[in-house]
Amino acid sequence: MDPLQRQLAPIAAQFQCAGRLVEVLPLGAGHINDTYLLAYDGCPGRRYCVLQRINHDVFTDPERLMENLVRVTAHLQRRREDEGAGMVVQPFMTHAGRHWHRDERGSTWRLLNAIDHAHTIDGVPSARQIYQASKAFGAFLRLLDDLPGPPLHETIPGFHDGPQRYEVLPTLVAGDPCARVARARPEIQFVTEQRDILFRPDRLRRQGALPIRVTHNDTKINNVLLHEETDESLCVIDLDTVMPGLALYDVGDIVRTAVSTVAEDERDLSLVQVDLGRFETIVSGFLQGAGDALTKAEQASLVWGGQYMTLIIGMRFLIDFLQGDTYFKTDRVGHNLDRCRTQFRLVQLLMDQEEQMREIVRRWATEL
Repeated sequence: MDPLQRQLAPIAAQFQCAGRLVEVLPLGAGHINDTYLLAYDGCPGRRYCVLQRINHDVFTDPERLMENLVRVTAHLQRRREDEGAGMVVQPFMTHAGRHWHRDERGSTWRLLNAIDHAHTIDGVPSARQIYQASKAFGAFLRLLDDLPGPPLHETIPGFHDGPQRYEVLPTLVAGDPCARVARARPEIQFVTEQRDILFRPDRLRRQGALPIRVTHNDTKINNVLLHEETDESLCVIDLDTVMPGLALYDVGDIVRTAVSTVAEDERDLSLVQVDLGRFETIVSGFLQGAGDALTKAEQASLVWGGQYMTLIIGMRFLIDFLQGDTYFKTDRVGHNLDRCRTQFRLVQLLMDQEEQMREIVRRWATEL
């Protein structure tokens, strides 16, 4: 038994998963949780599961997070049985009757079923992959439109709250806890200049124009499992941030991660571009998946949702840089500042092409 398997076997044994654990491998390149692929023999045949340690620094109430996960996946499973709406990743129960395990060090773990014949996209996605992922996220929003019961818990309060993020910055800049403000002056100024973008969704929500929905809130393309041969969307994953939100959060984050072909930490900002063909693919897929669930105001918000979400994510990178890189995993000093600069360049380009994007949304919304 290799050292990693020896370390994690006692954790895996807490869950009601049949078979003999034969292999443990690190999985994925996410910023937040530690994730491992577990292989079991004798189920019959070999089956795979995903073991995750929930990051307590990010998700401070993992029990409520798991309450959300159980409710959402159970509802999606019912909808899948009703209309064949894709596959669902669901948590296993422990022998103690919970969906999570707390180890002797206080870490919280969960075990999820893996989806066969699936892969994710960490590089530059194709047009088909973008369409399939966008359609999956649109359908995800629609399928959860009738989630029964009280509102979901906010697993990260104020996650995409523009005004709240904006209010943090002046105090952080004044205190300069890690002596990094001088390196980020242009980025801090850019946030100040784009204040109206940050406050627009909250203003429209309070006016009743944008309804609160159950949203995914982290709609990177690699949070959709695609079939390994056909690239058809199979399942939306990484549901830790599923909570009350606005539809523009979800489509906006797809725009942020898919309209440009460079990495989110690209240092050469001249390489950052907006591909309007990719934007059209996102819009067409998301609207097809969402069907008639979106209001006219929500459809209109698809135009500027990418600006908002890219600015929010850029601010999160900026704030994390100023605070000493305590949230996102980094590979080097200044990594979060590089990410921030790439996002802010993309915001500017999205603003510059807003009229063309407006026409694309209008055309596809009319065709529904």
